[in-house]
Order: sequence, then C-alpha cells, then structure tokens
Amino acid sequence: MTNHITSLHIRSVPVLDQDEALDFYTTHLGFEVRDDIDLGFMRWLTVGVPGQDTALLLELVGGPQHDEATATQVRELVTKGALGGLFLQSSDVHATYAALRDAGVEITQEPVEQPYGTDFGLRDPFGNHVRISQPNAATPAEVQDAYDTAAVDQ
Repeated sequence: MTNHITSLHIRSVPVLDQDEALDFYTTHLGFEVRDDIDLGFMRWLTVGVPGQDTALLLELVGGPQHDEATATQVRELVTKGALGGLFLQSSDVHATYAALRDAGVEITQEPVEQPYGTDFGLRDPFGNHVRISQPNAATPAEVQDAYDTAAVDQ
C-alpha cells in the first residue's frame, strides 16, 4: 500500500484561551508564531519550534468541532491533563528546567536521569502535560536492557 504521506505537519493541542496559550508557548518555550488567522468560525493559531517544520495548532476547546456538552467534557479533561501531551527536546535540559522554574511554570517533575537521557515534566496553563528531555547516545536496545535490568533488581 502506498499512502503518499510525507510528514507530520500539525499536531493539535487543546487550550482554553488562545492568547494565554500563545504567550506561554512563545514566551516560555521559545516557539514562534506560524499562522494567526481569523477564519470567522475559529482562529487558526499555530506555533512551532524555530527551524522545524512541524507546528502545534493551539486549538480552542469548543469551536466548530464540539457541541457545548462535549466542549464542557473536553475542558474538564484538558484541566485534568488527561488528553496526552507533548515531548520536546532541549540541548541543555538543566538550563531549560531552571529558566522555566524561575519563570513560575508549573513543574510536575524535576530533572531525572533516565536510561535514554535526562528529562523533566511540566504542565501548560491549561493542564496539558509537557516533557522536555535531553537524550543521551544510548541505543533503543541499551535503553531496553537498562529497564529490563532495573525490573529484575526490584
């Protein structure tokens, strides 16, 4: 089967306030605005990491894709952090952690050394989970071996 898909272009992130989301993702995470278009029925607001093609659609919960009852449920799930999350990479995870902590971002886990590198967790202003990592040079097999060894040692 040939499906002709060439890349992942945009990933939707549910937000409760697009202006607040724009401020968070640009000011704290360093993303740049790609599109900010009033479509009439919704605001198409995308941001991305400079130099990367993939973008995030900061999608307001509700809009044309949800009736009000569904929007209410989705808002609750977003706030609980139950709708997935983002995984970002940093060239200096400790400096990224310190800058975000000092800026008052909600940190959910301090930097932790893992078999695949170092990472930490945070939440955006709405509850979406974000993990930021600095991978090491371990191969997938080495990472699996480290987890298998840790499981046996417990």
